[in-house]
Amino acid sequence: MAVIILADDGISFDGQTPEKGPLGGAESSVIQLVEILAARGHDVTVYNKCAAPLDYKGVKWRKISDGVPDTADLYIANRGDKLLKLCERAKRTVFWTHNPCGYMLKMRYLWQFWRRKPVIVFIGDYHADTLPGWVPEGGRRTIPYGLPDLFCEAEPASNVPGPRAIFTSNPLRGLDWLLDRWANEIEPGVPGAELHIFSGAATYGAAGARKGDAMGVVLDKARALEGQGVRLREPVGKAALIDELRLARVMLYKGDINETFCLAIAEAQCLGVPCVVQPIGSMVERVRDRETGFIAPDDASFALAARRLLTDDALWRTQHDRALAVQRSWRWPDAAAAFEELI
Repeated sequence: MAVIILADDGISFDGQTPEKGPLGGAESSVIQLVEILAARGHDVTVYNKCAAPLDYKGVKWRKISDGVPDTADLYIANRGDKLLKLCERAKRTVFWTHNPCGYMLKMRYLWQFWRRKPVIVFIGDYHADTLPGWVPEGGRRTIPYGLPDLFCEAEPASNVPGPRAIFTSNPLRGLDWLLDRWANEIEPGVPGAELHIFSGAATYGAAGARKGDAMGVVLDKARALEGQGVRLREPVGKAALIDELRLARVMLYKGDINETFCLAIAEAQCLGVPCVVQPIGSMVERVRDRETGFIAPDDASFALAARRLLTDDALWRTQHDRALAVQRSWRWPDAAAAFEELI
């Protein structure tokens, strides 16, 4: 058994948060990882901005403001440079990054990397390529997010859904573009088509609140397209999201250079939902082109692929079955085992 500490100084959350409402991908992944590590017999504590101390599913959640112990077998600093000043006597220190690494090229990060020499853990190949080779560190590892059992073991749709598309990402990540494609090139060619949007600021905590006005402009545009089948919904928790994905025929998402993994696409693929994306960011790592969806090189091919999946039952069935067969293979126990190798 190892003593493992993970520190995070982002938004407030704990192990029960996903059961109460929507939560961002990085925070959801923290919860998945620490719960699996605890289930594998380790002594795991998270120090973050949780509202109150909590012991849940074998993980101890503690307020980072109360102080972090000075030693551990494995110390995981989650994203923030200030966290590398904590747990100084840890036997092994990991810096777990989730976003494109340009933000890490500031002197305050470089100084801590040079001083602490952490192993930097990335979540995909595209992600790893965003950090220049000259950045000091104590090693580099790529450990993709695991796929949650909640999605991998969920019963997929048994029948071909109606012509319903779904979008479950940040409204500032291509939703404005998608609404143009939908209104002008997709919905007019698919009678009765609907686009259900589960998106809003609530998922992103304080960061979402800061960008609320910009998000609101895009969401207002979605509301104005109700006559063309656009249905603006509130973000939902994971269990409810599974029910919605079963009703969806296709996930439509352009992609974004800031998308280093894209849990939204991964979750849809776990449920056998074909996805239409563009070759941006990590999209080529999440979708198998012409097998579990389409990686469309331009706007016209994106719209064509969307229309095909919304209308061609045989194509949908083929890609649905293929996604179920190949997109559930890497789960959180695999990711946790990779972290254990760093101890």
